[in-house]
Amino acid sequence: MRKRPVPASREADGATRRDPVTRRPGRRSPPLLAGAEEGMSQAPEARPSPPSVYHERQRLELCAVHALNNVLQQQLFSQEAADEICKRLAPDSRLNPHRSLLGTGNYDVNVIMAALQGLGLAAVWWDRRRPLSQLALPQVLGLILNLPSPVSLGLLSLPLRRRHWVALRQVDGIYYNLDSKLRAPEALGDEDGVRAFLAAALAQGLCEVLLVVTKEVEEAGCWLYTS
Repeated sequence: MRKRPVPASREADGATRRDPVTRRPGRRSPPLLAGAEEGMSQAPEARPSPPSVYHERQRLELCAVHALNNVLQQQLFSQEAADEICKRLAPDSRLNPHRSLLGTGNYDVNVIMAALQGLGLAAVWWDRRRPLSQLALPQVLGLILNLPSPVSLGLLSLPLRRRHWVALRQVDGIYYNLDSKLRAPEALGDEDGVRAFLAAALAQGLCEVLLVVTKEVEEAGCWLYTS
């Protein structure tokens, strides 16, 4: 009666099991020959994870608060903090001129500038008459735009426009539109992409641009290319 051959994967007569996948201690596995890896399953190539971008969504008329937090990429300001700034700016005023009379927000540029100054930052107005090629984006922490925005009541769009604050910021080499009315950040690309976005916004005629910079950059004026 013929004996059945012992499969290679089983141990026979107490011999040490030879498993091509397991490496023996103290011995190096031989390198794979050319083409030997064919037919073997390979691990999927690791892809870099997308950057984490902080983005606040619109609530009430708090677009100025959202723009500040979005441009700083963290929640540093709240409606209460903005209201306190309004009181400091107009301590003797019964009707504060820097916010909505309804208490829903709608803060003006003075609140934004005071908030940034409290963090040791500065807001510099961009002169729309300058070519955008003179904007030294590497020196700018972020941008805050004031744009006309349509007014809606539920699903009904009204034939009205109000001022709306929007933040632009670079994260991991990519510029994003962090408009709080967007469902998610909108990638603008590199410096050329953000300049194109700014050019289109300024072409509307009612757009204002604030550059968020450090005090050192403001004093040195290096947010502007002069040559």
